[in-house]
Amino acid sequence: MKKNKAIVILAVFVMLLAGFGYTAAVGIGAEGSGSAASINLGLDLEGGVSITYQAVGDEAPSDEDMADTIYKLQKRVEGYSTEAVVYKEGTDRINIEIPGVSDANAILEDLGKPGSLYFIAEHDPDGNLNYALMGVDDTGEPVYTLYKSIDELEADGSIVLLGTDVKTAQARTITNQMQNSEEVVDLTMTEEGAAKFAEATTKAFQNGESIAIYYDGAIISAPNVNAAIMDGSAQISGSFTYEEAEQLASTIRIGGLKLELEELHSKIVGAQLGEEAISTSIKAAAVGVAIIVIFMIAVYHLLGLAASLALALYVELIVILLDAFEITLTLPGIAGIILSIGMAVDANVIIFARIREEIAKGKTVKSAIGTGFKKAASAIFDGNITTLIAAFVLGILGSGTIKGFAATLALGIVLSMFTAMVITKLLLKAFYAMGLQNVKWYGSAKEKNAVNFISRKKVFFGISVLAILSGFVFMGINKSQTGAGLNYSLEFVGGTSTNVVFNEDMPLADIDAKIVPMIEKITGDGNVQTQKVEGTNEVIFKTRTLSTEERDTFESVMVDNFAVAADKITTETISSTISDEMKTDAVKAVVIATLCMLVYIWFRFKDIRFGASSVIALIHDVLVVLAFYAIVKVSVGNTFIACMLTIVGYSVNATIVIFDRIRENMHNMGRKDSLDDMVNESITQTLSRSIFTSLTTFVMVAALYVFGVSSVKEFALPLMAGILCGTYSSVCITGALWLVLRKVFPQKKTA
Repeated sequence: MKKNKAIVILAVFVMLLAGFGYTAAVGIGAEGSGSAASINLGLDLEGGVSITYQAVGDEAPSDEDMADTIYKLQKRVEGYSTEAVVYKEGTDRINIEIPGVSDANAILEDLGKPGSLYFIAEHDPDGNLNYALMGVDDTGEPVYTLYKSIDELEADGSIVLLGTDVKTAQARTITNQMQNSEEVVDLTMTEEGAAKFAEATTKAFQNGESIAIYYDGAIISAPNVNAAIMDGSAQISGSFTYEEAEQLASTIRIGGLKLELEELHSKIVGAQLGEEAISTSIKAAAVGVAIIVIFMIAVYHLLGLAASLALALYVELIVILLDAFEITLTLPGIAGIILSIGMAVDANVIIFARIREEIAKGKTVKSAIGTGFKKAASAIFDGNITTLIAAFVLGILGSGTIKGFAATLALGIVLSMFTAMVITKLLLKAFYAMGLQNVKWYGSAKEKNAVNFISRKKVFFGISVLAILSGFVFMGINKSQTGAGLNYSLEFVGGTSTNVVFNEDMPLADIDAKIVPMIEKITGDGNVQTQKVEGTNEVIFKTRTLSTEERDTFESVMVDNFAVAADKITTETISSTISDEMKTDAVKAVVIATLCMLVYIWFRFKDIRFGASSVIALIHDVLVVLAFYAIVKVSVGNTFIACMLTIVGYSVNATIVIFDRIRENMHNMGRKDSLDDMVNESITQTLSRSIFTSLTTFVMVAALYVFGVSSVKEFALPLMAGILCGTYSSVCITGALWLVLRKVFPQKKTA
């Protein structure tokens, strides 16, 4: 009966695997194109709509006003995609790029023209009516008309509030006094706006009047004032659908811009990285997974086969769920998936090591499987939860690509725990029930002499200090030579956008193969972004800031090699796509995530020194990889943040596994046993896990480096350095750090 049940379980699993595979390939998506085909891709992988606005006015806008407008627009367009980018072009233009859409007119209509927003009193100071209800439109919405021009309204004091006096506007659902759900718009004023609003609403309430909200040539709402509002917080209610409330809130937000903008042009642009980057990334992922499967089966036999099948299900599930949750996938998002694949393999390796240890103790295979999963659970749970905490904080507080990274990482973590703890266990029980019960199919742990890592802690600490200091030294050298300690790319410091209109419609593959290498030779930088403008022969090349000589060389290369007319080449300076506010958001998110992980580790391990050691190791890994960026002069671009976040997650997860074993061995050690020996034994017991997990994750990233184009290589190279560094710190640094902290900060004995 058990054998028949196991066969049924395996048959069901194979059917699920095949079904999910079919669904991922062809079953979902537009016109049956499959989940993989219908996943939302970011600007770097797919392209989207590019809209250029220009500030209205005779005088050039200030840098402060431009920065404020860009930040507010960034928050606005994140409603379409977390991967949307907003940046300055020239001195008075703002460019918005929104991925995954192909209808510029629809976006423009929905986004609206950023214009002036006014709150207008129903009557002017002399008691004259400023506006009146003219009727309703075809949809039943009220239509109002103004009796005066904006200039006249400003002159007589009828404008009581400006859009810049509104701090935030958010749509939300409330339960009203009748206990029914109602859609409303919450407004919060600035400090100055709150004072103005208090005066206006007091007067309007006393007179039983309303205050109209006038935007870009039309009154968008004329709510009655039901009370004097003194705290700067107001609520607009009415017969809204949620979409209507969100649209009103969005219009108020965008009307709060310091600058009035007009649309210059809009166009559909192609992927920044090109088709080759996408195809090579897919090829690299396939090769990496294949190598991992071969490795797992070769090392862990039947255990490895179960893990490989679970990993196959994991890959198919993540493809389907990326599509189902409409998560926008970018190159940083791929980093999150790579990390979660590494953690999925890691969980299996931890389990298998435990199973083999139990078999070595003389337990039966069946008993060893049950005990192995049970003993591995705490390390897997703690490692994944700490990383999940980081992903959650980054998703809430981060912006732009950080949100995309956090979403893919969180999804991957949940799936990796599910496939490792549920699917792998189910498969192993099925294999056992089918008669595969011989120990040779599972393997047995071999007795290993503990490696004395602790005795070499001074050497390890010295190597780490030297590596970190060398990074600061090279940053100083780089700054003296180039003015910057790191090789910042256009995402951080801006650059040059060059528009070239070719004589023919050049395929992306030809652009990547023939033109981009020439540009890289001119710039000496592999971070070249290429976008085609749909329906034209125009191609946009974004590079680091080019000097006058480099611009001339660029033009000569286009004219001499591709017969492009000189007047068909235009260049413009562009700002960074990562604003100062986004950098601040990123730093704030990482700091809070680190503190949350520290608190969680403290709570789980009942010892703050475990958490402190983890955080120190985490900072160590970040600084060492930063040194790698400085020494090798890898471009610090949009993927830099994702790379650092990946290393943070990887470092904490690897450290938790060792600390979990230390915690377990502490409970079992006698009074005469040495703490140094216990830590050495714990590190040695988890050494195979540290090496194998690092190796499998390294293989995934190395495949990206081998097969990838130059921009992908510059993403993969520091990630490989981070994986090696994370392994080194976990094995050689963290245990010794914990011992040092125990001696410096001994635990107080309770009476």
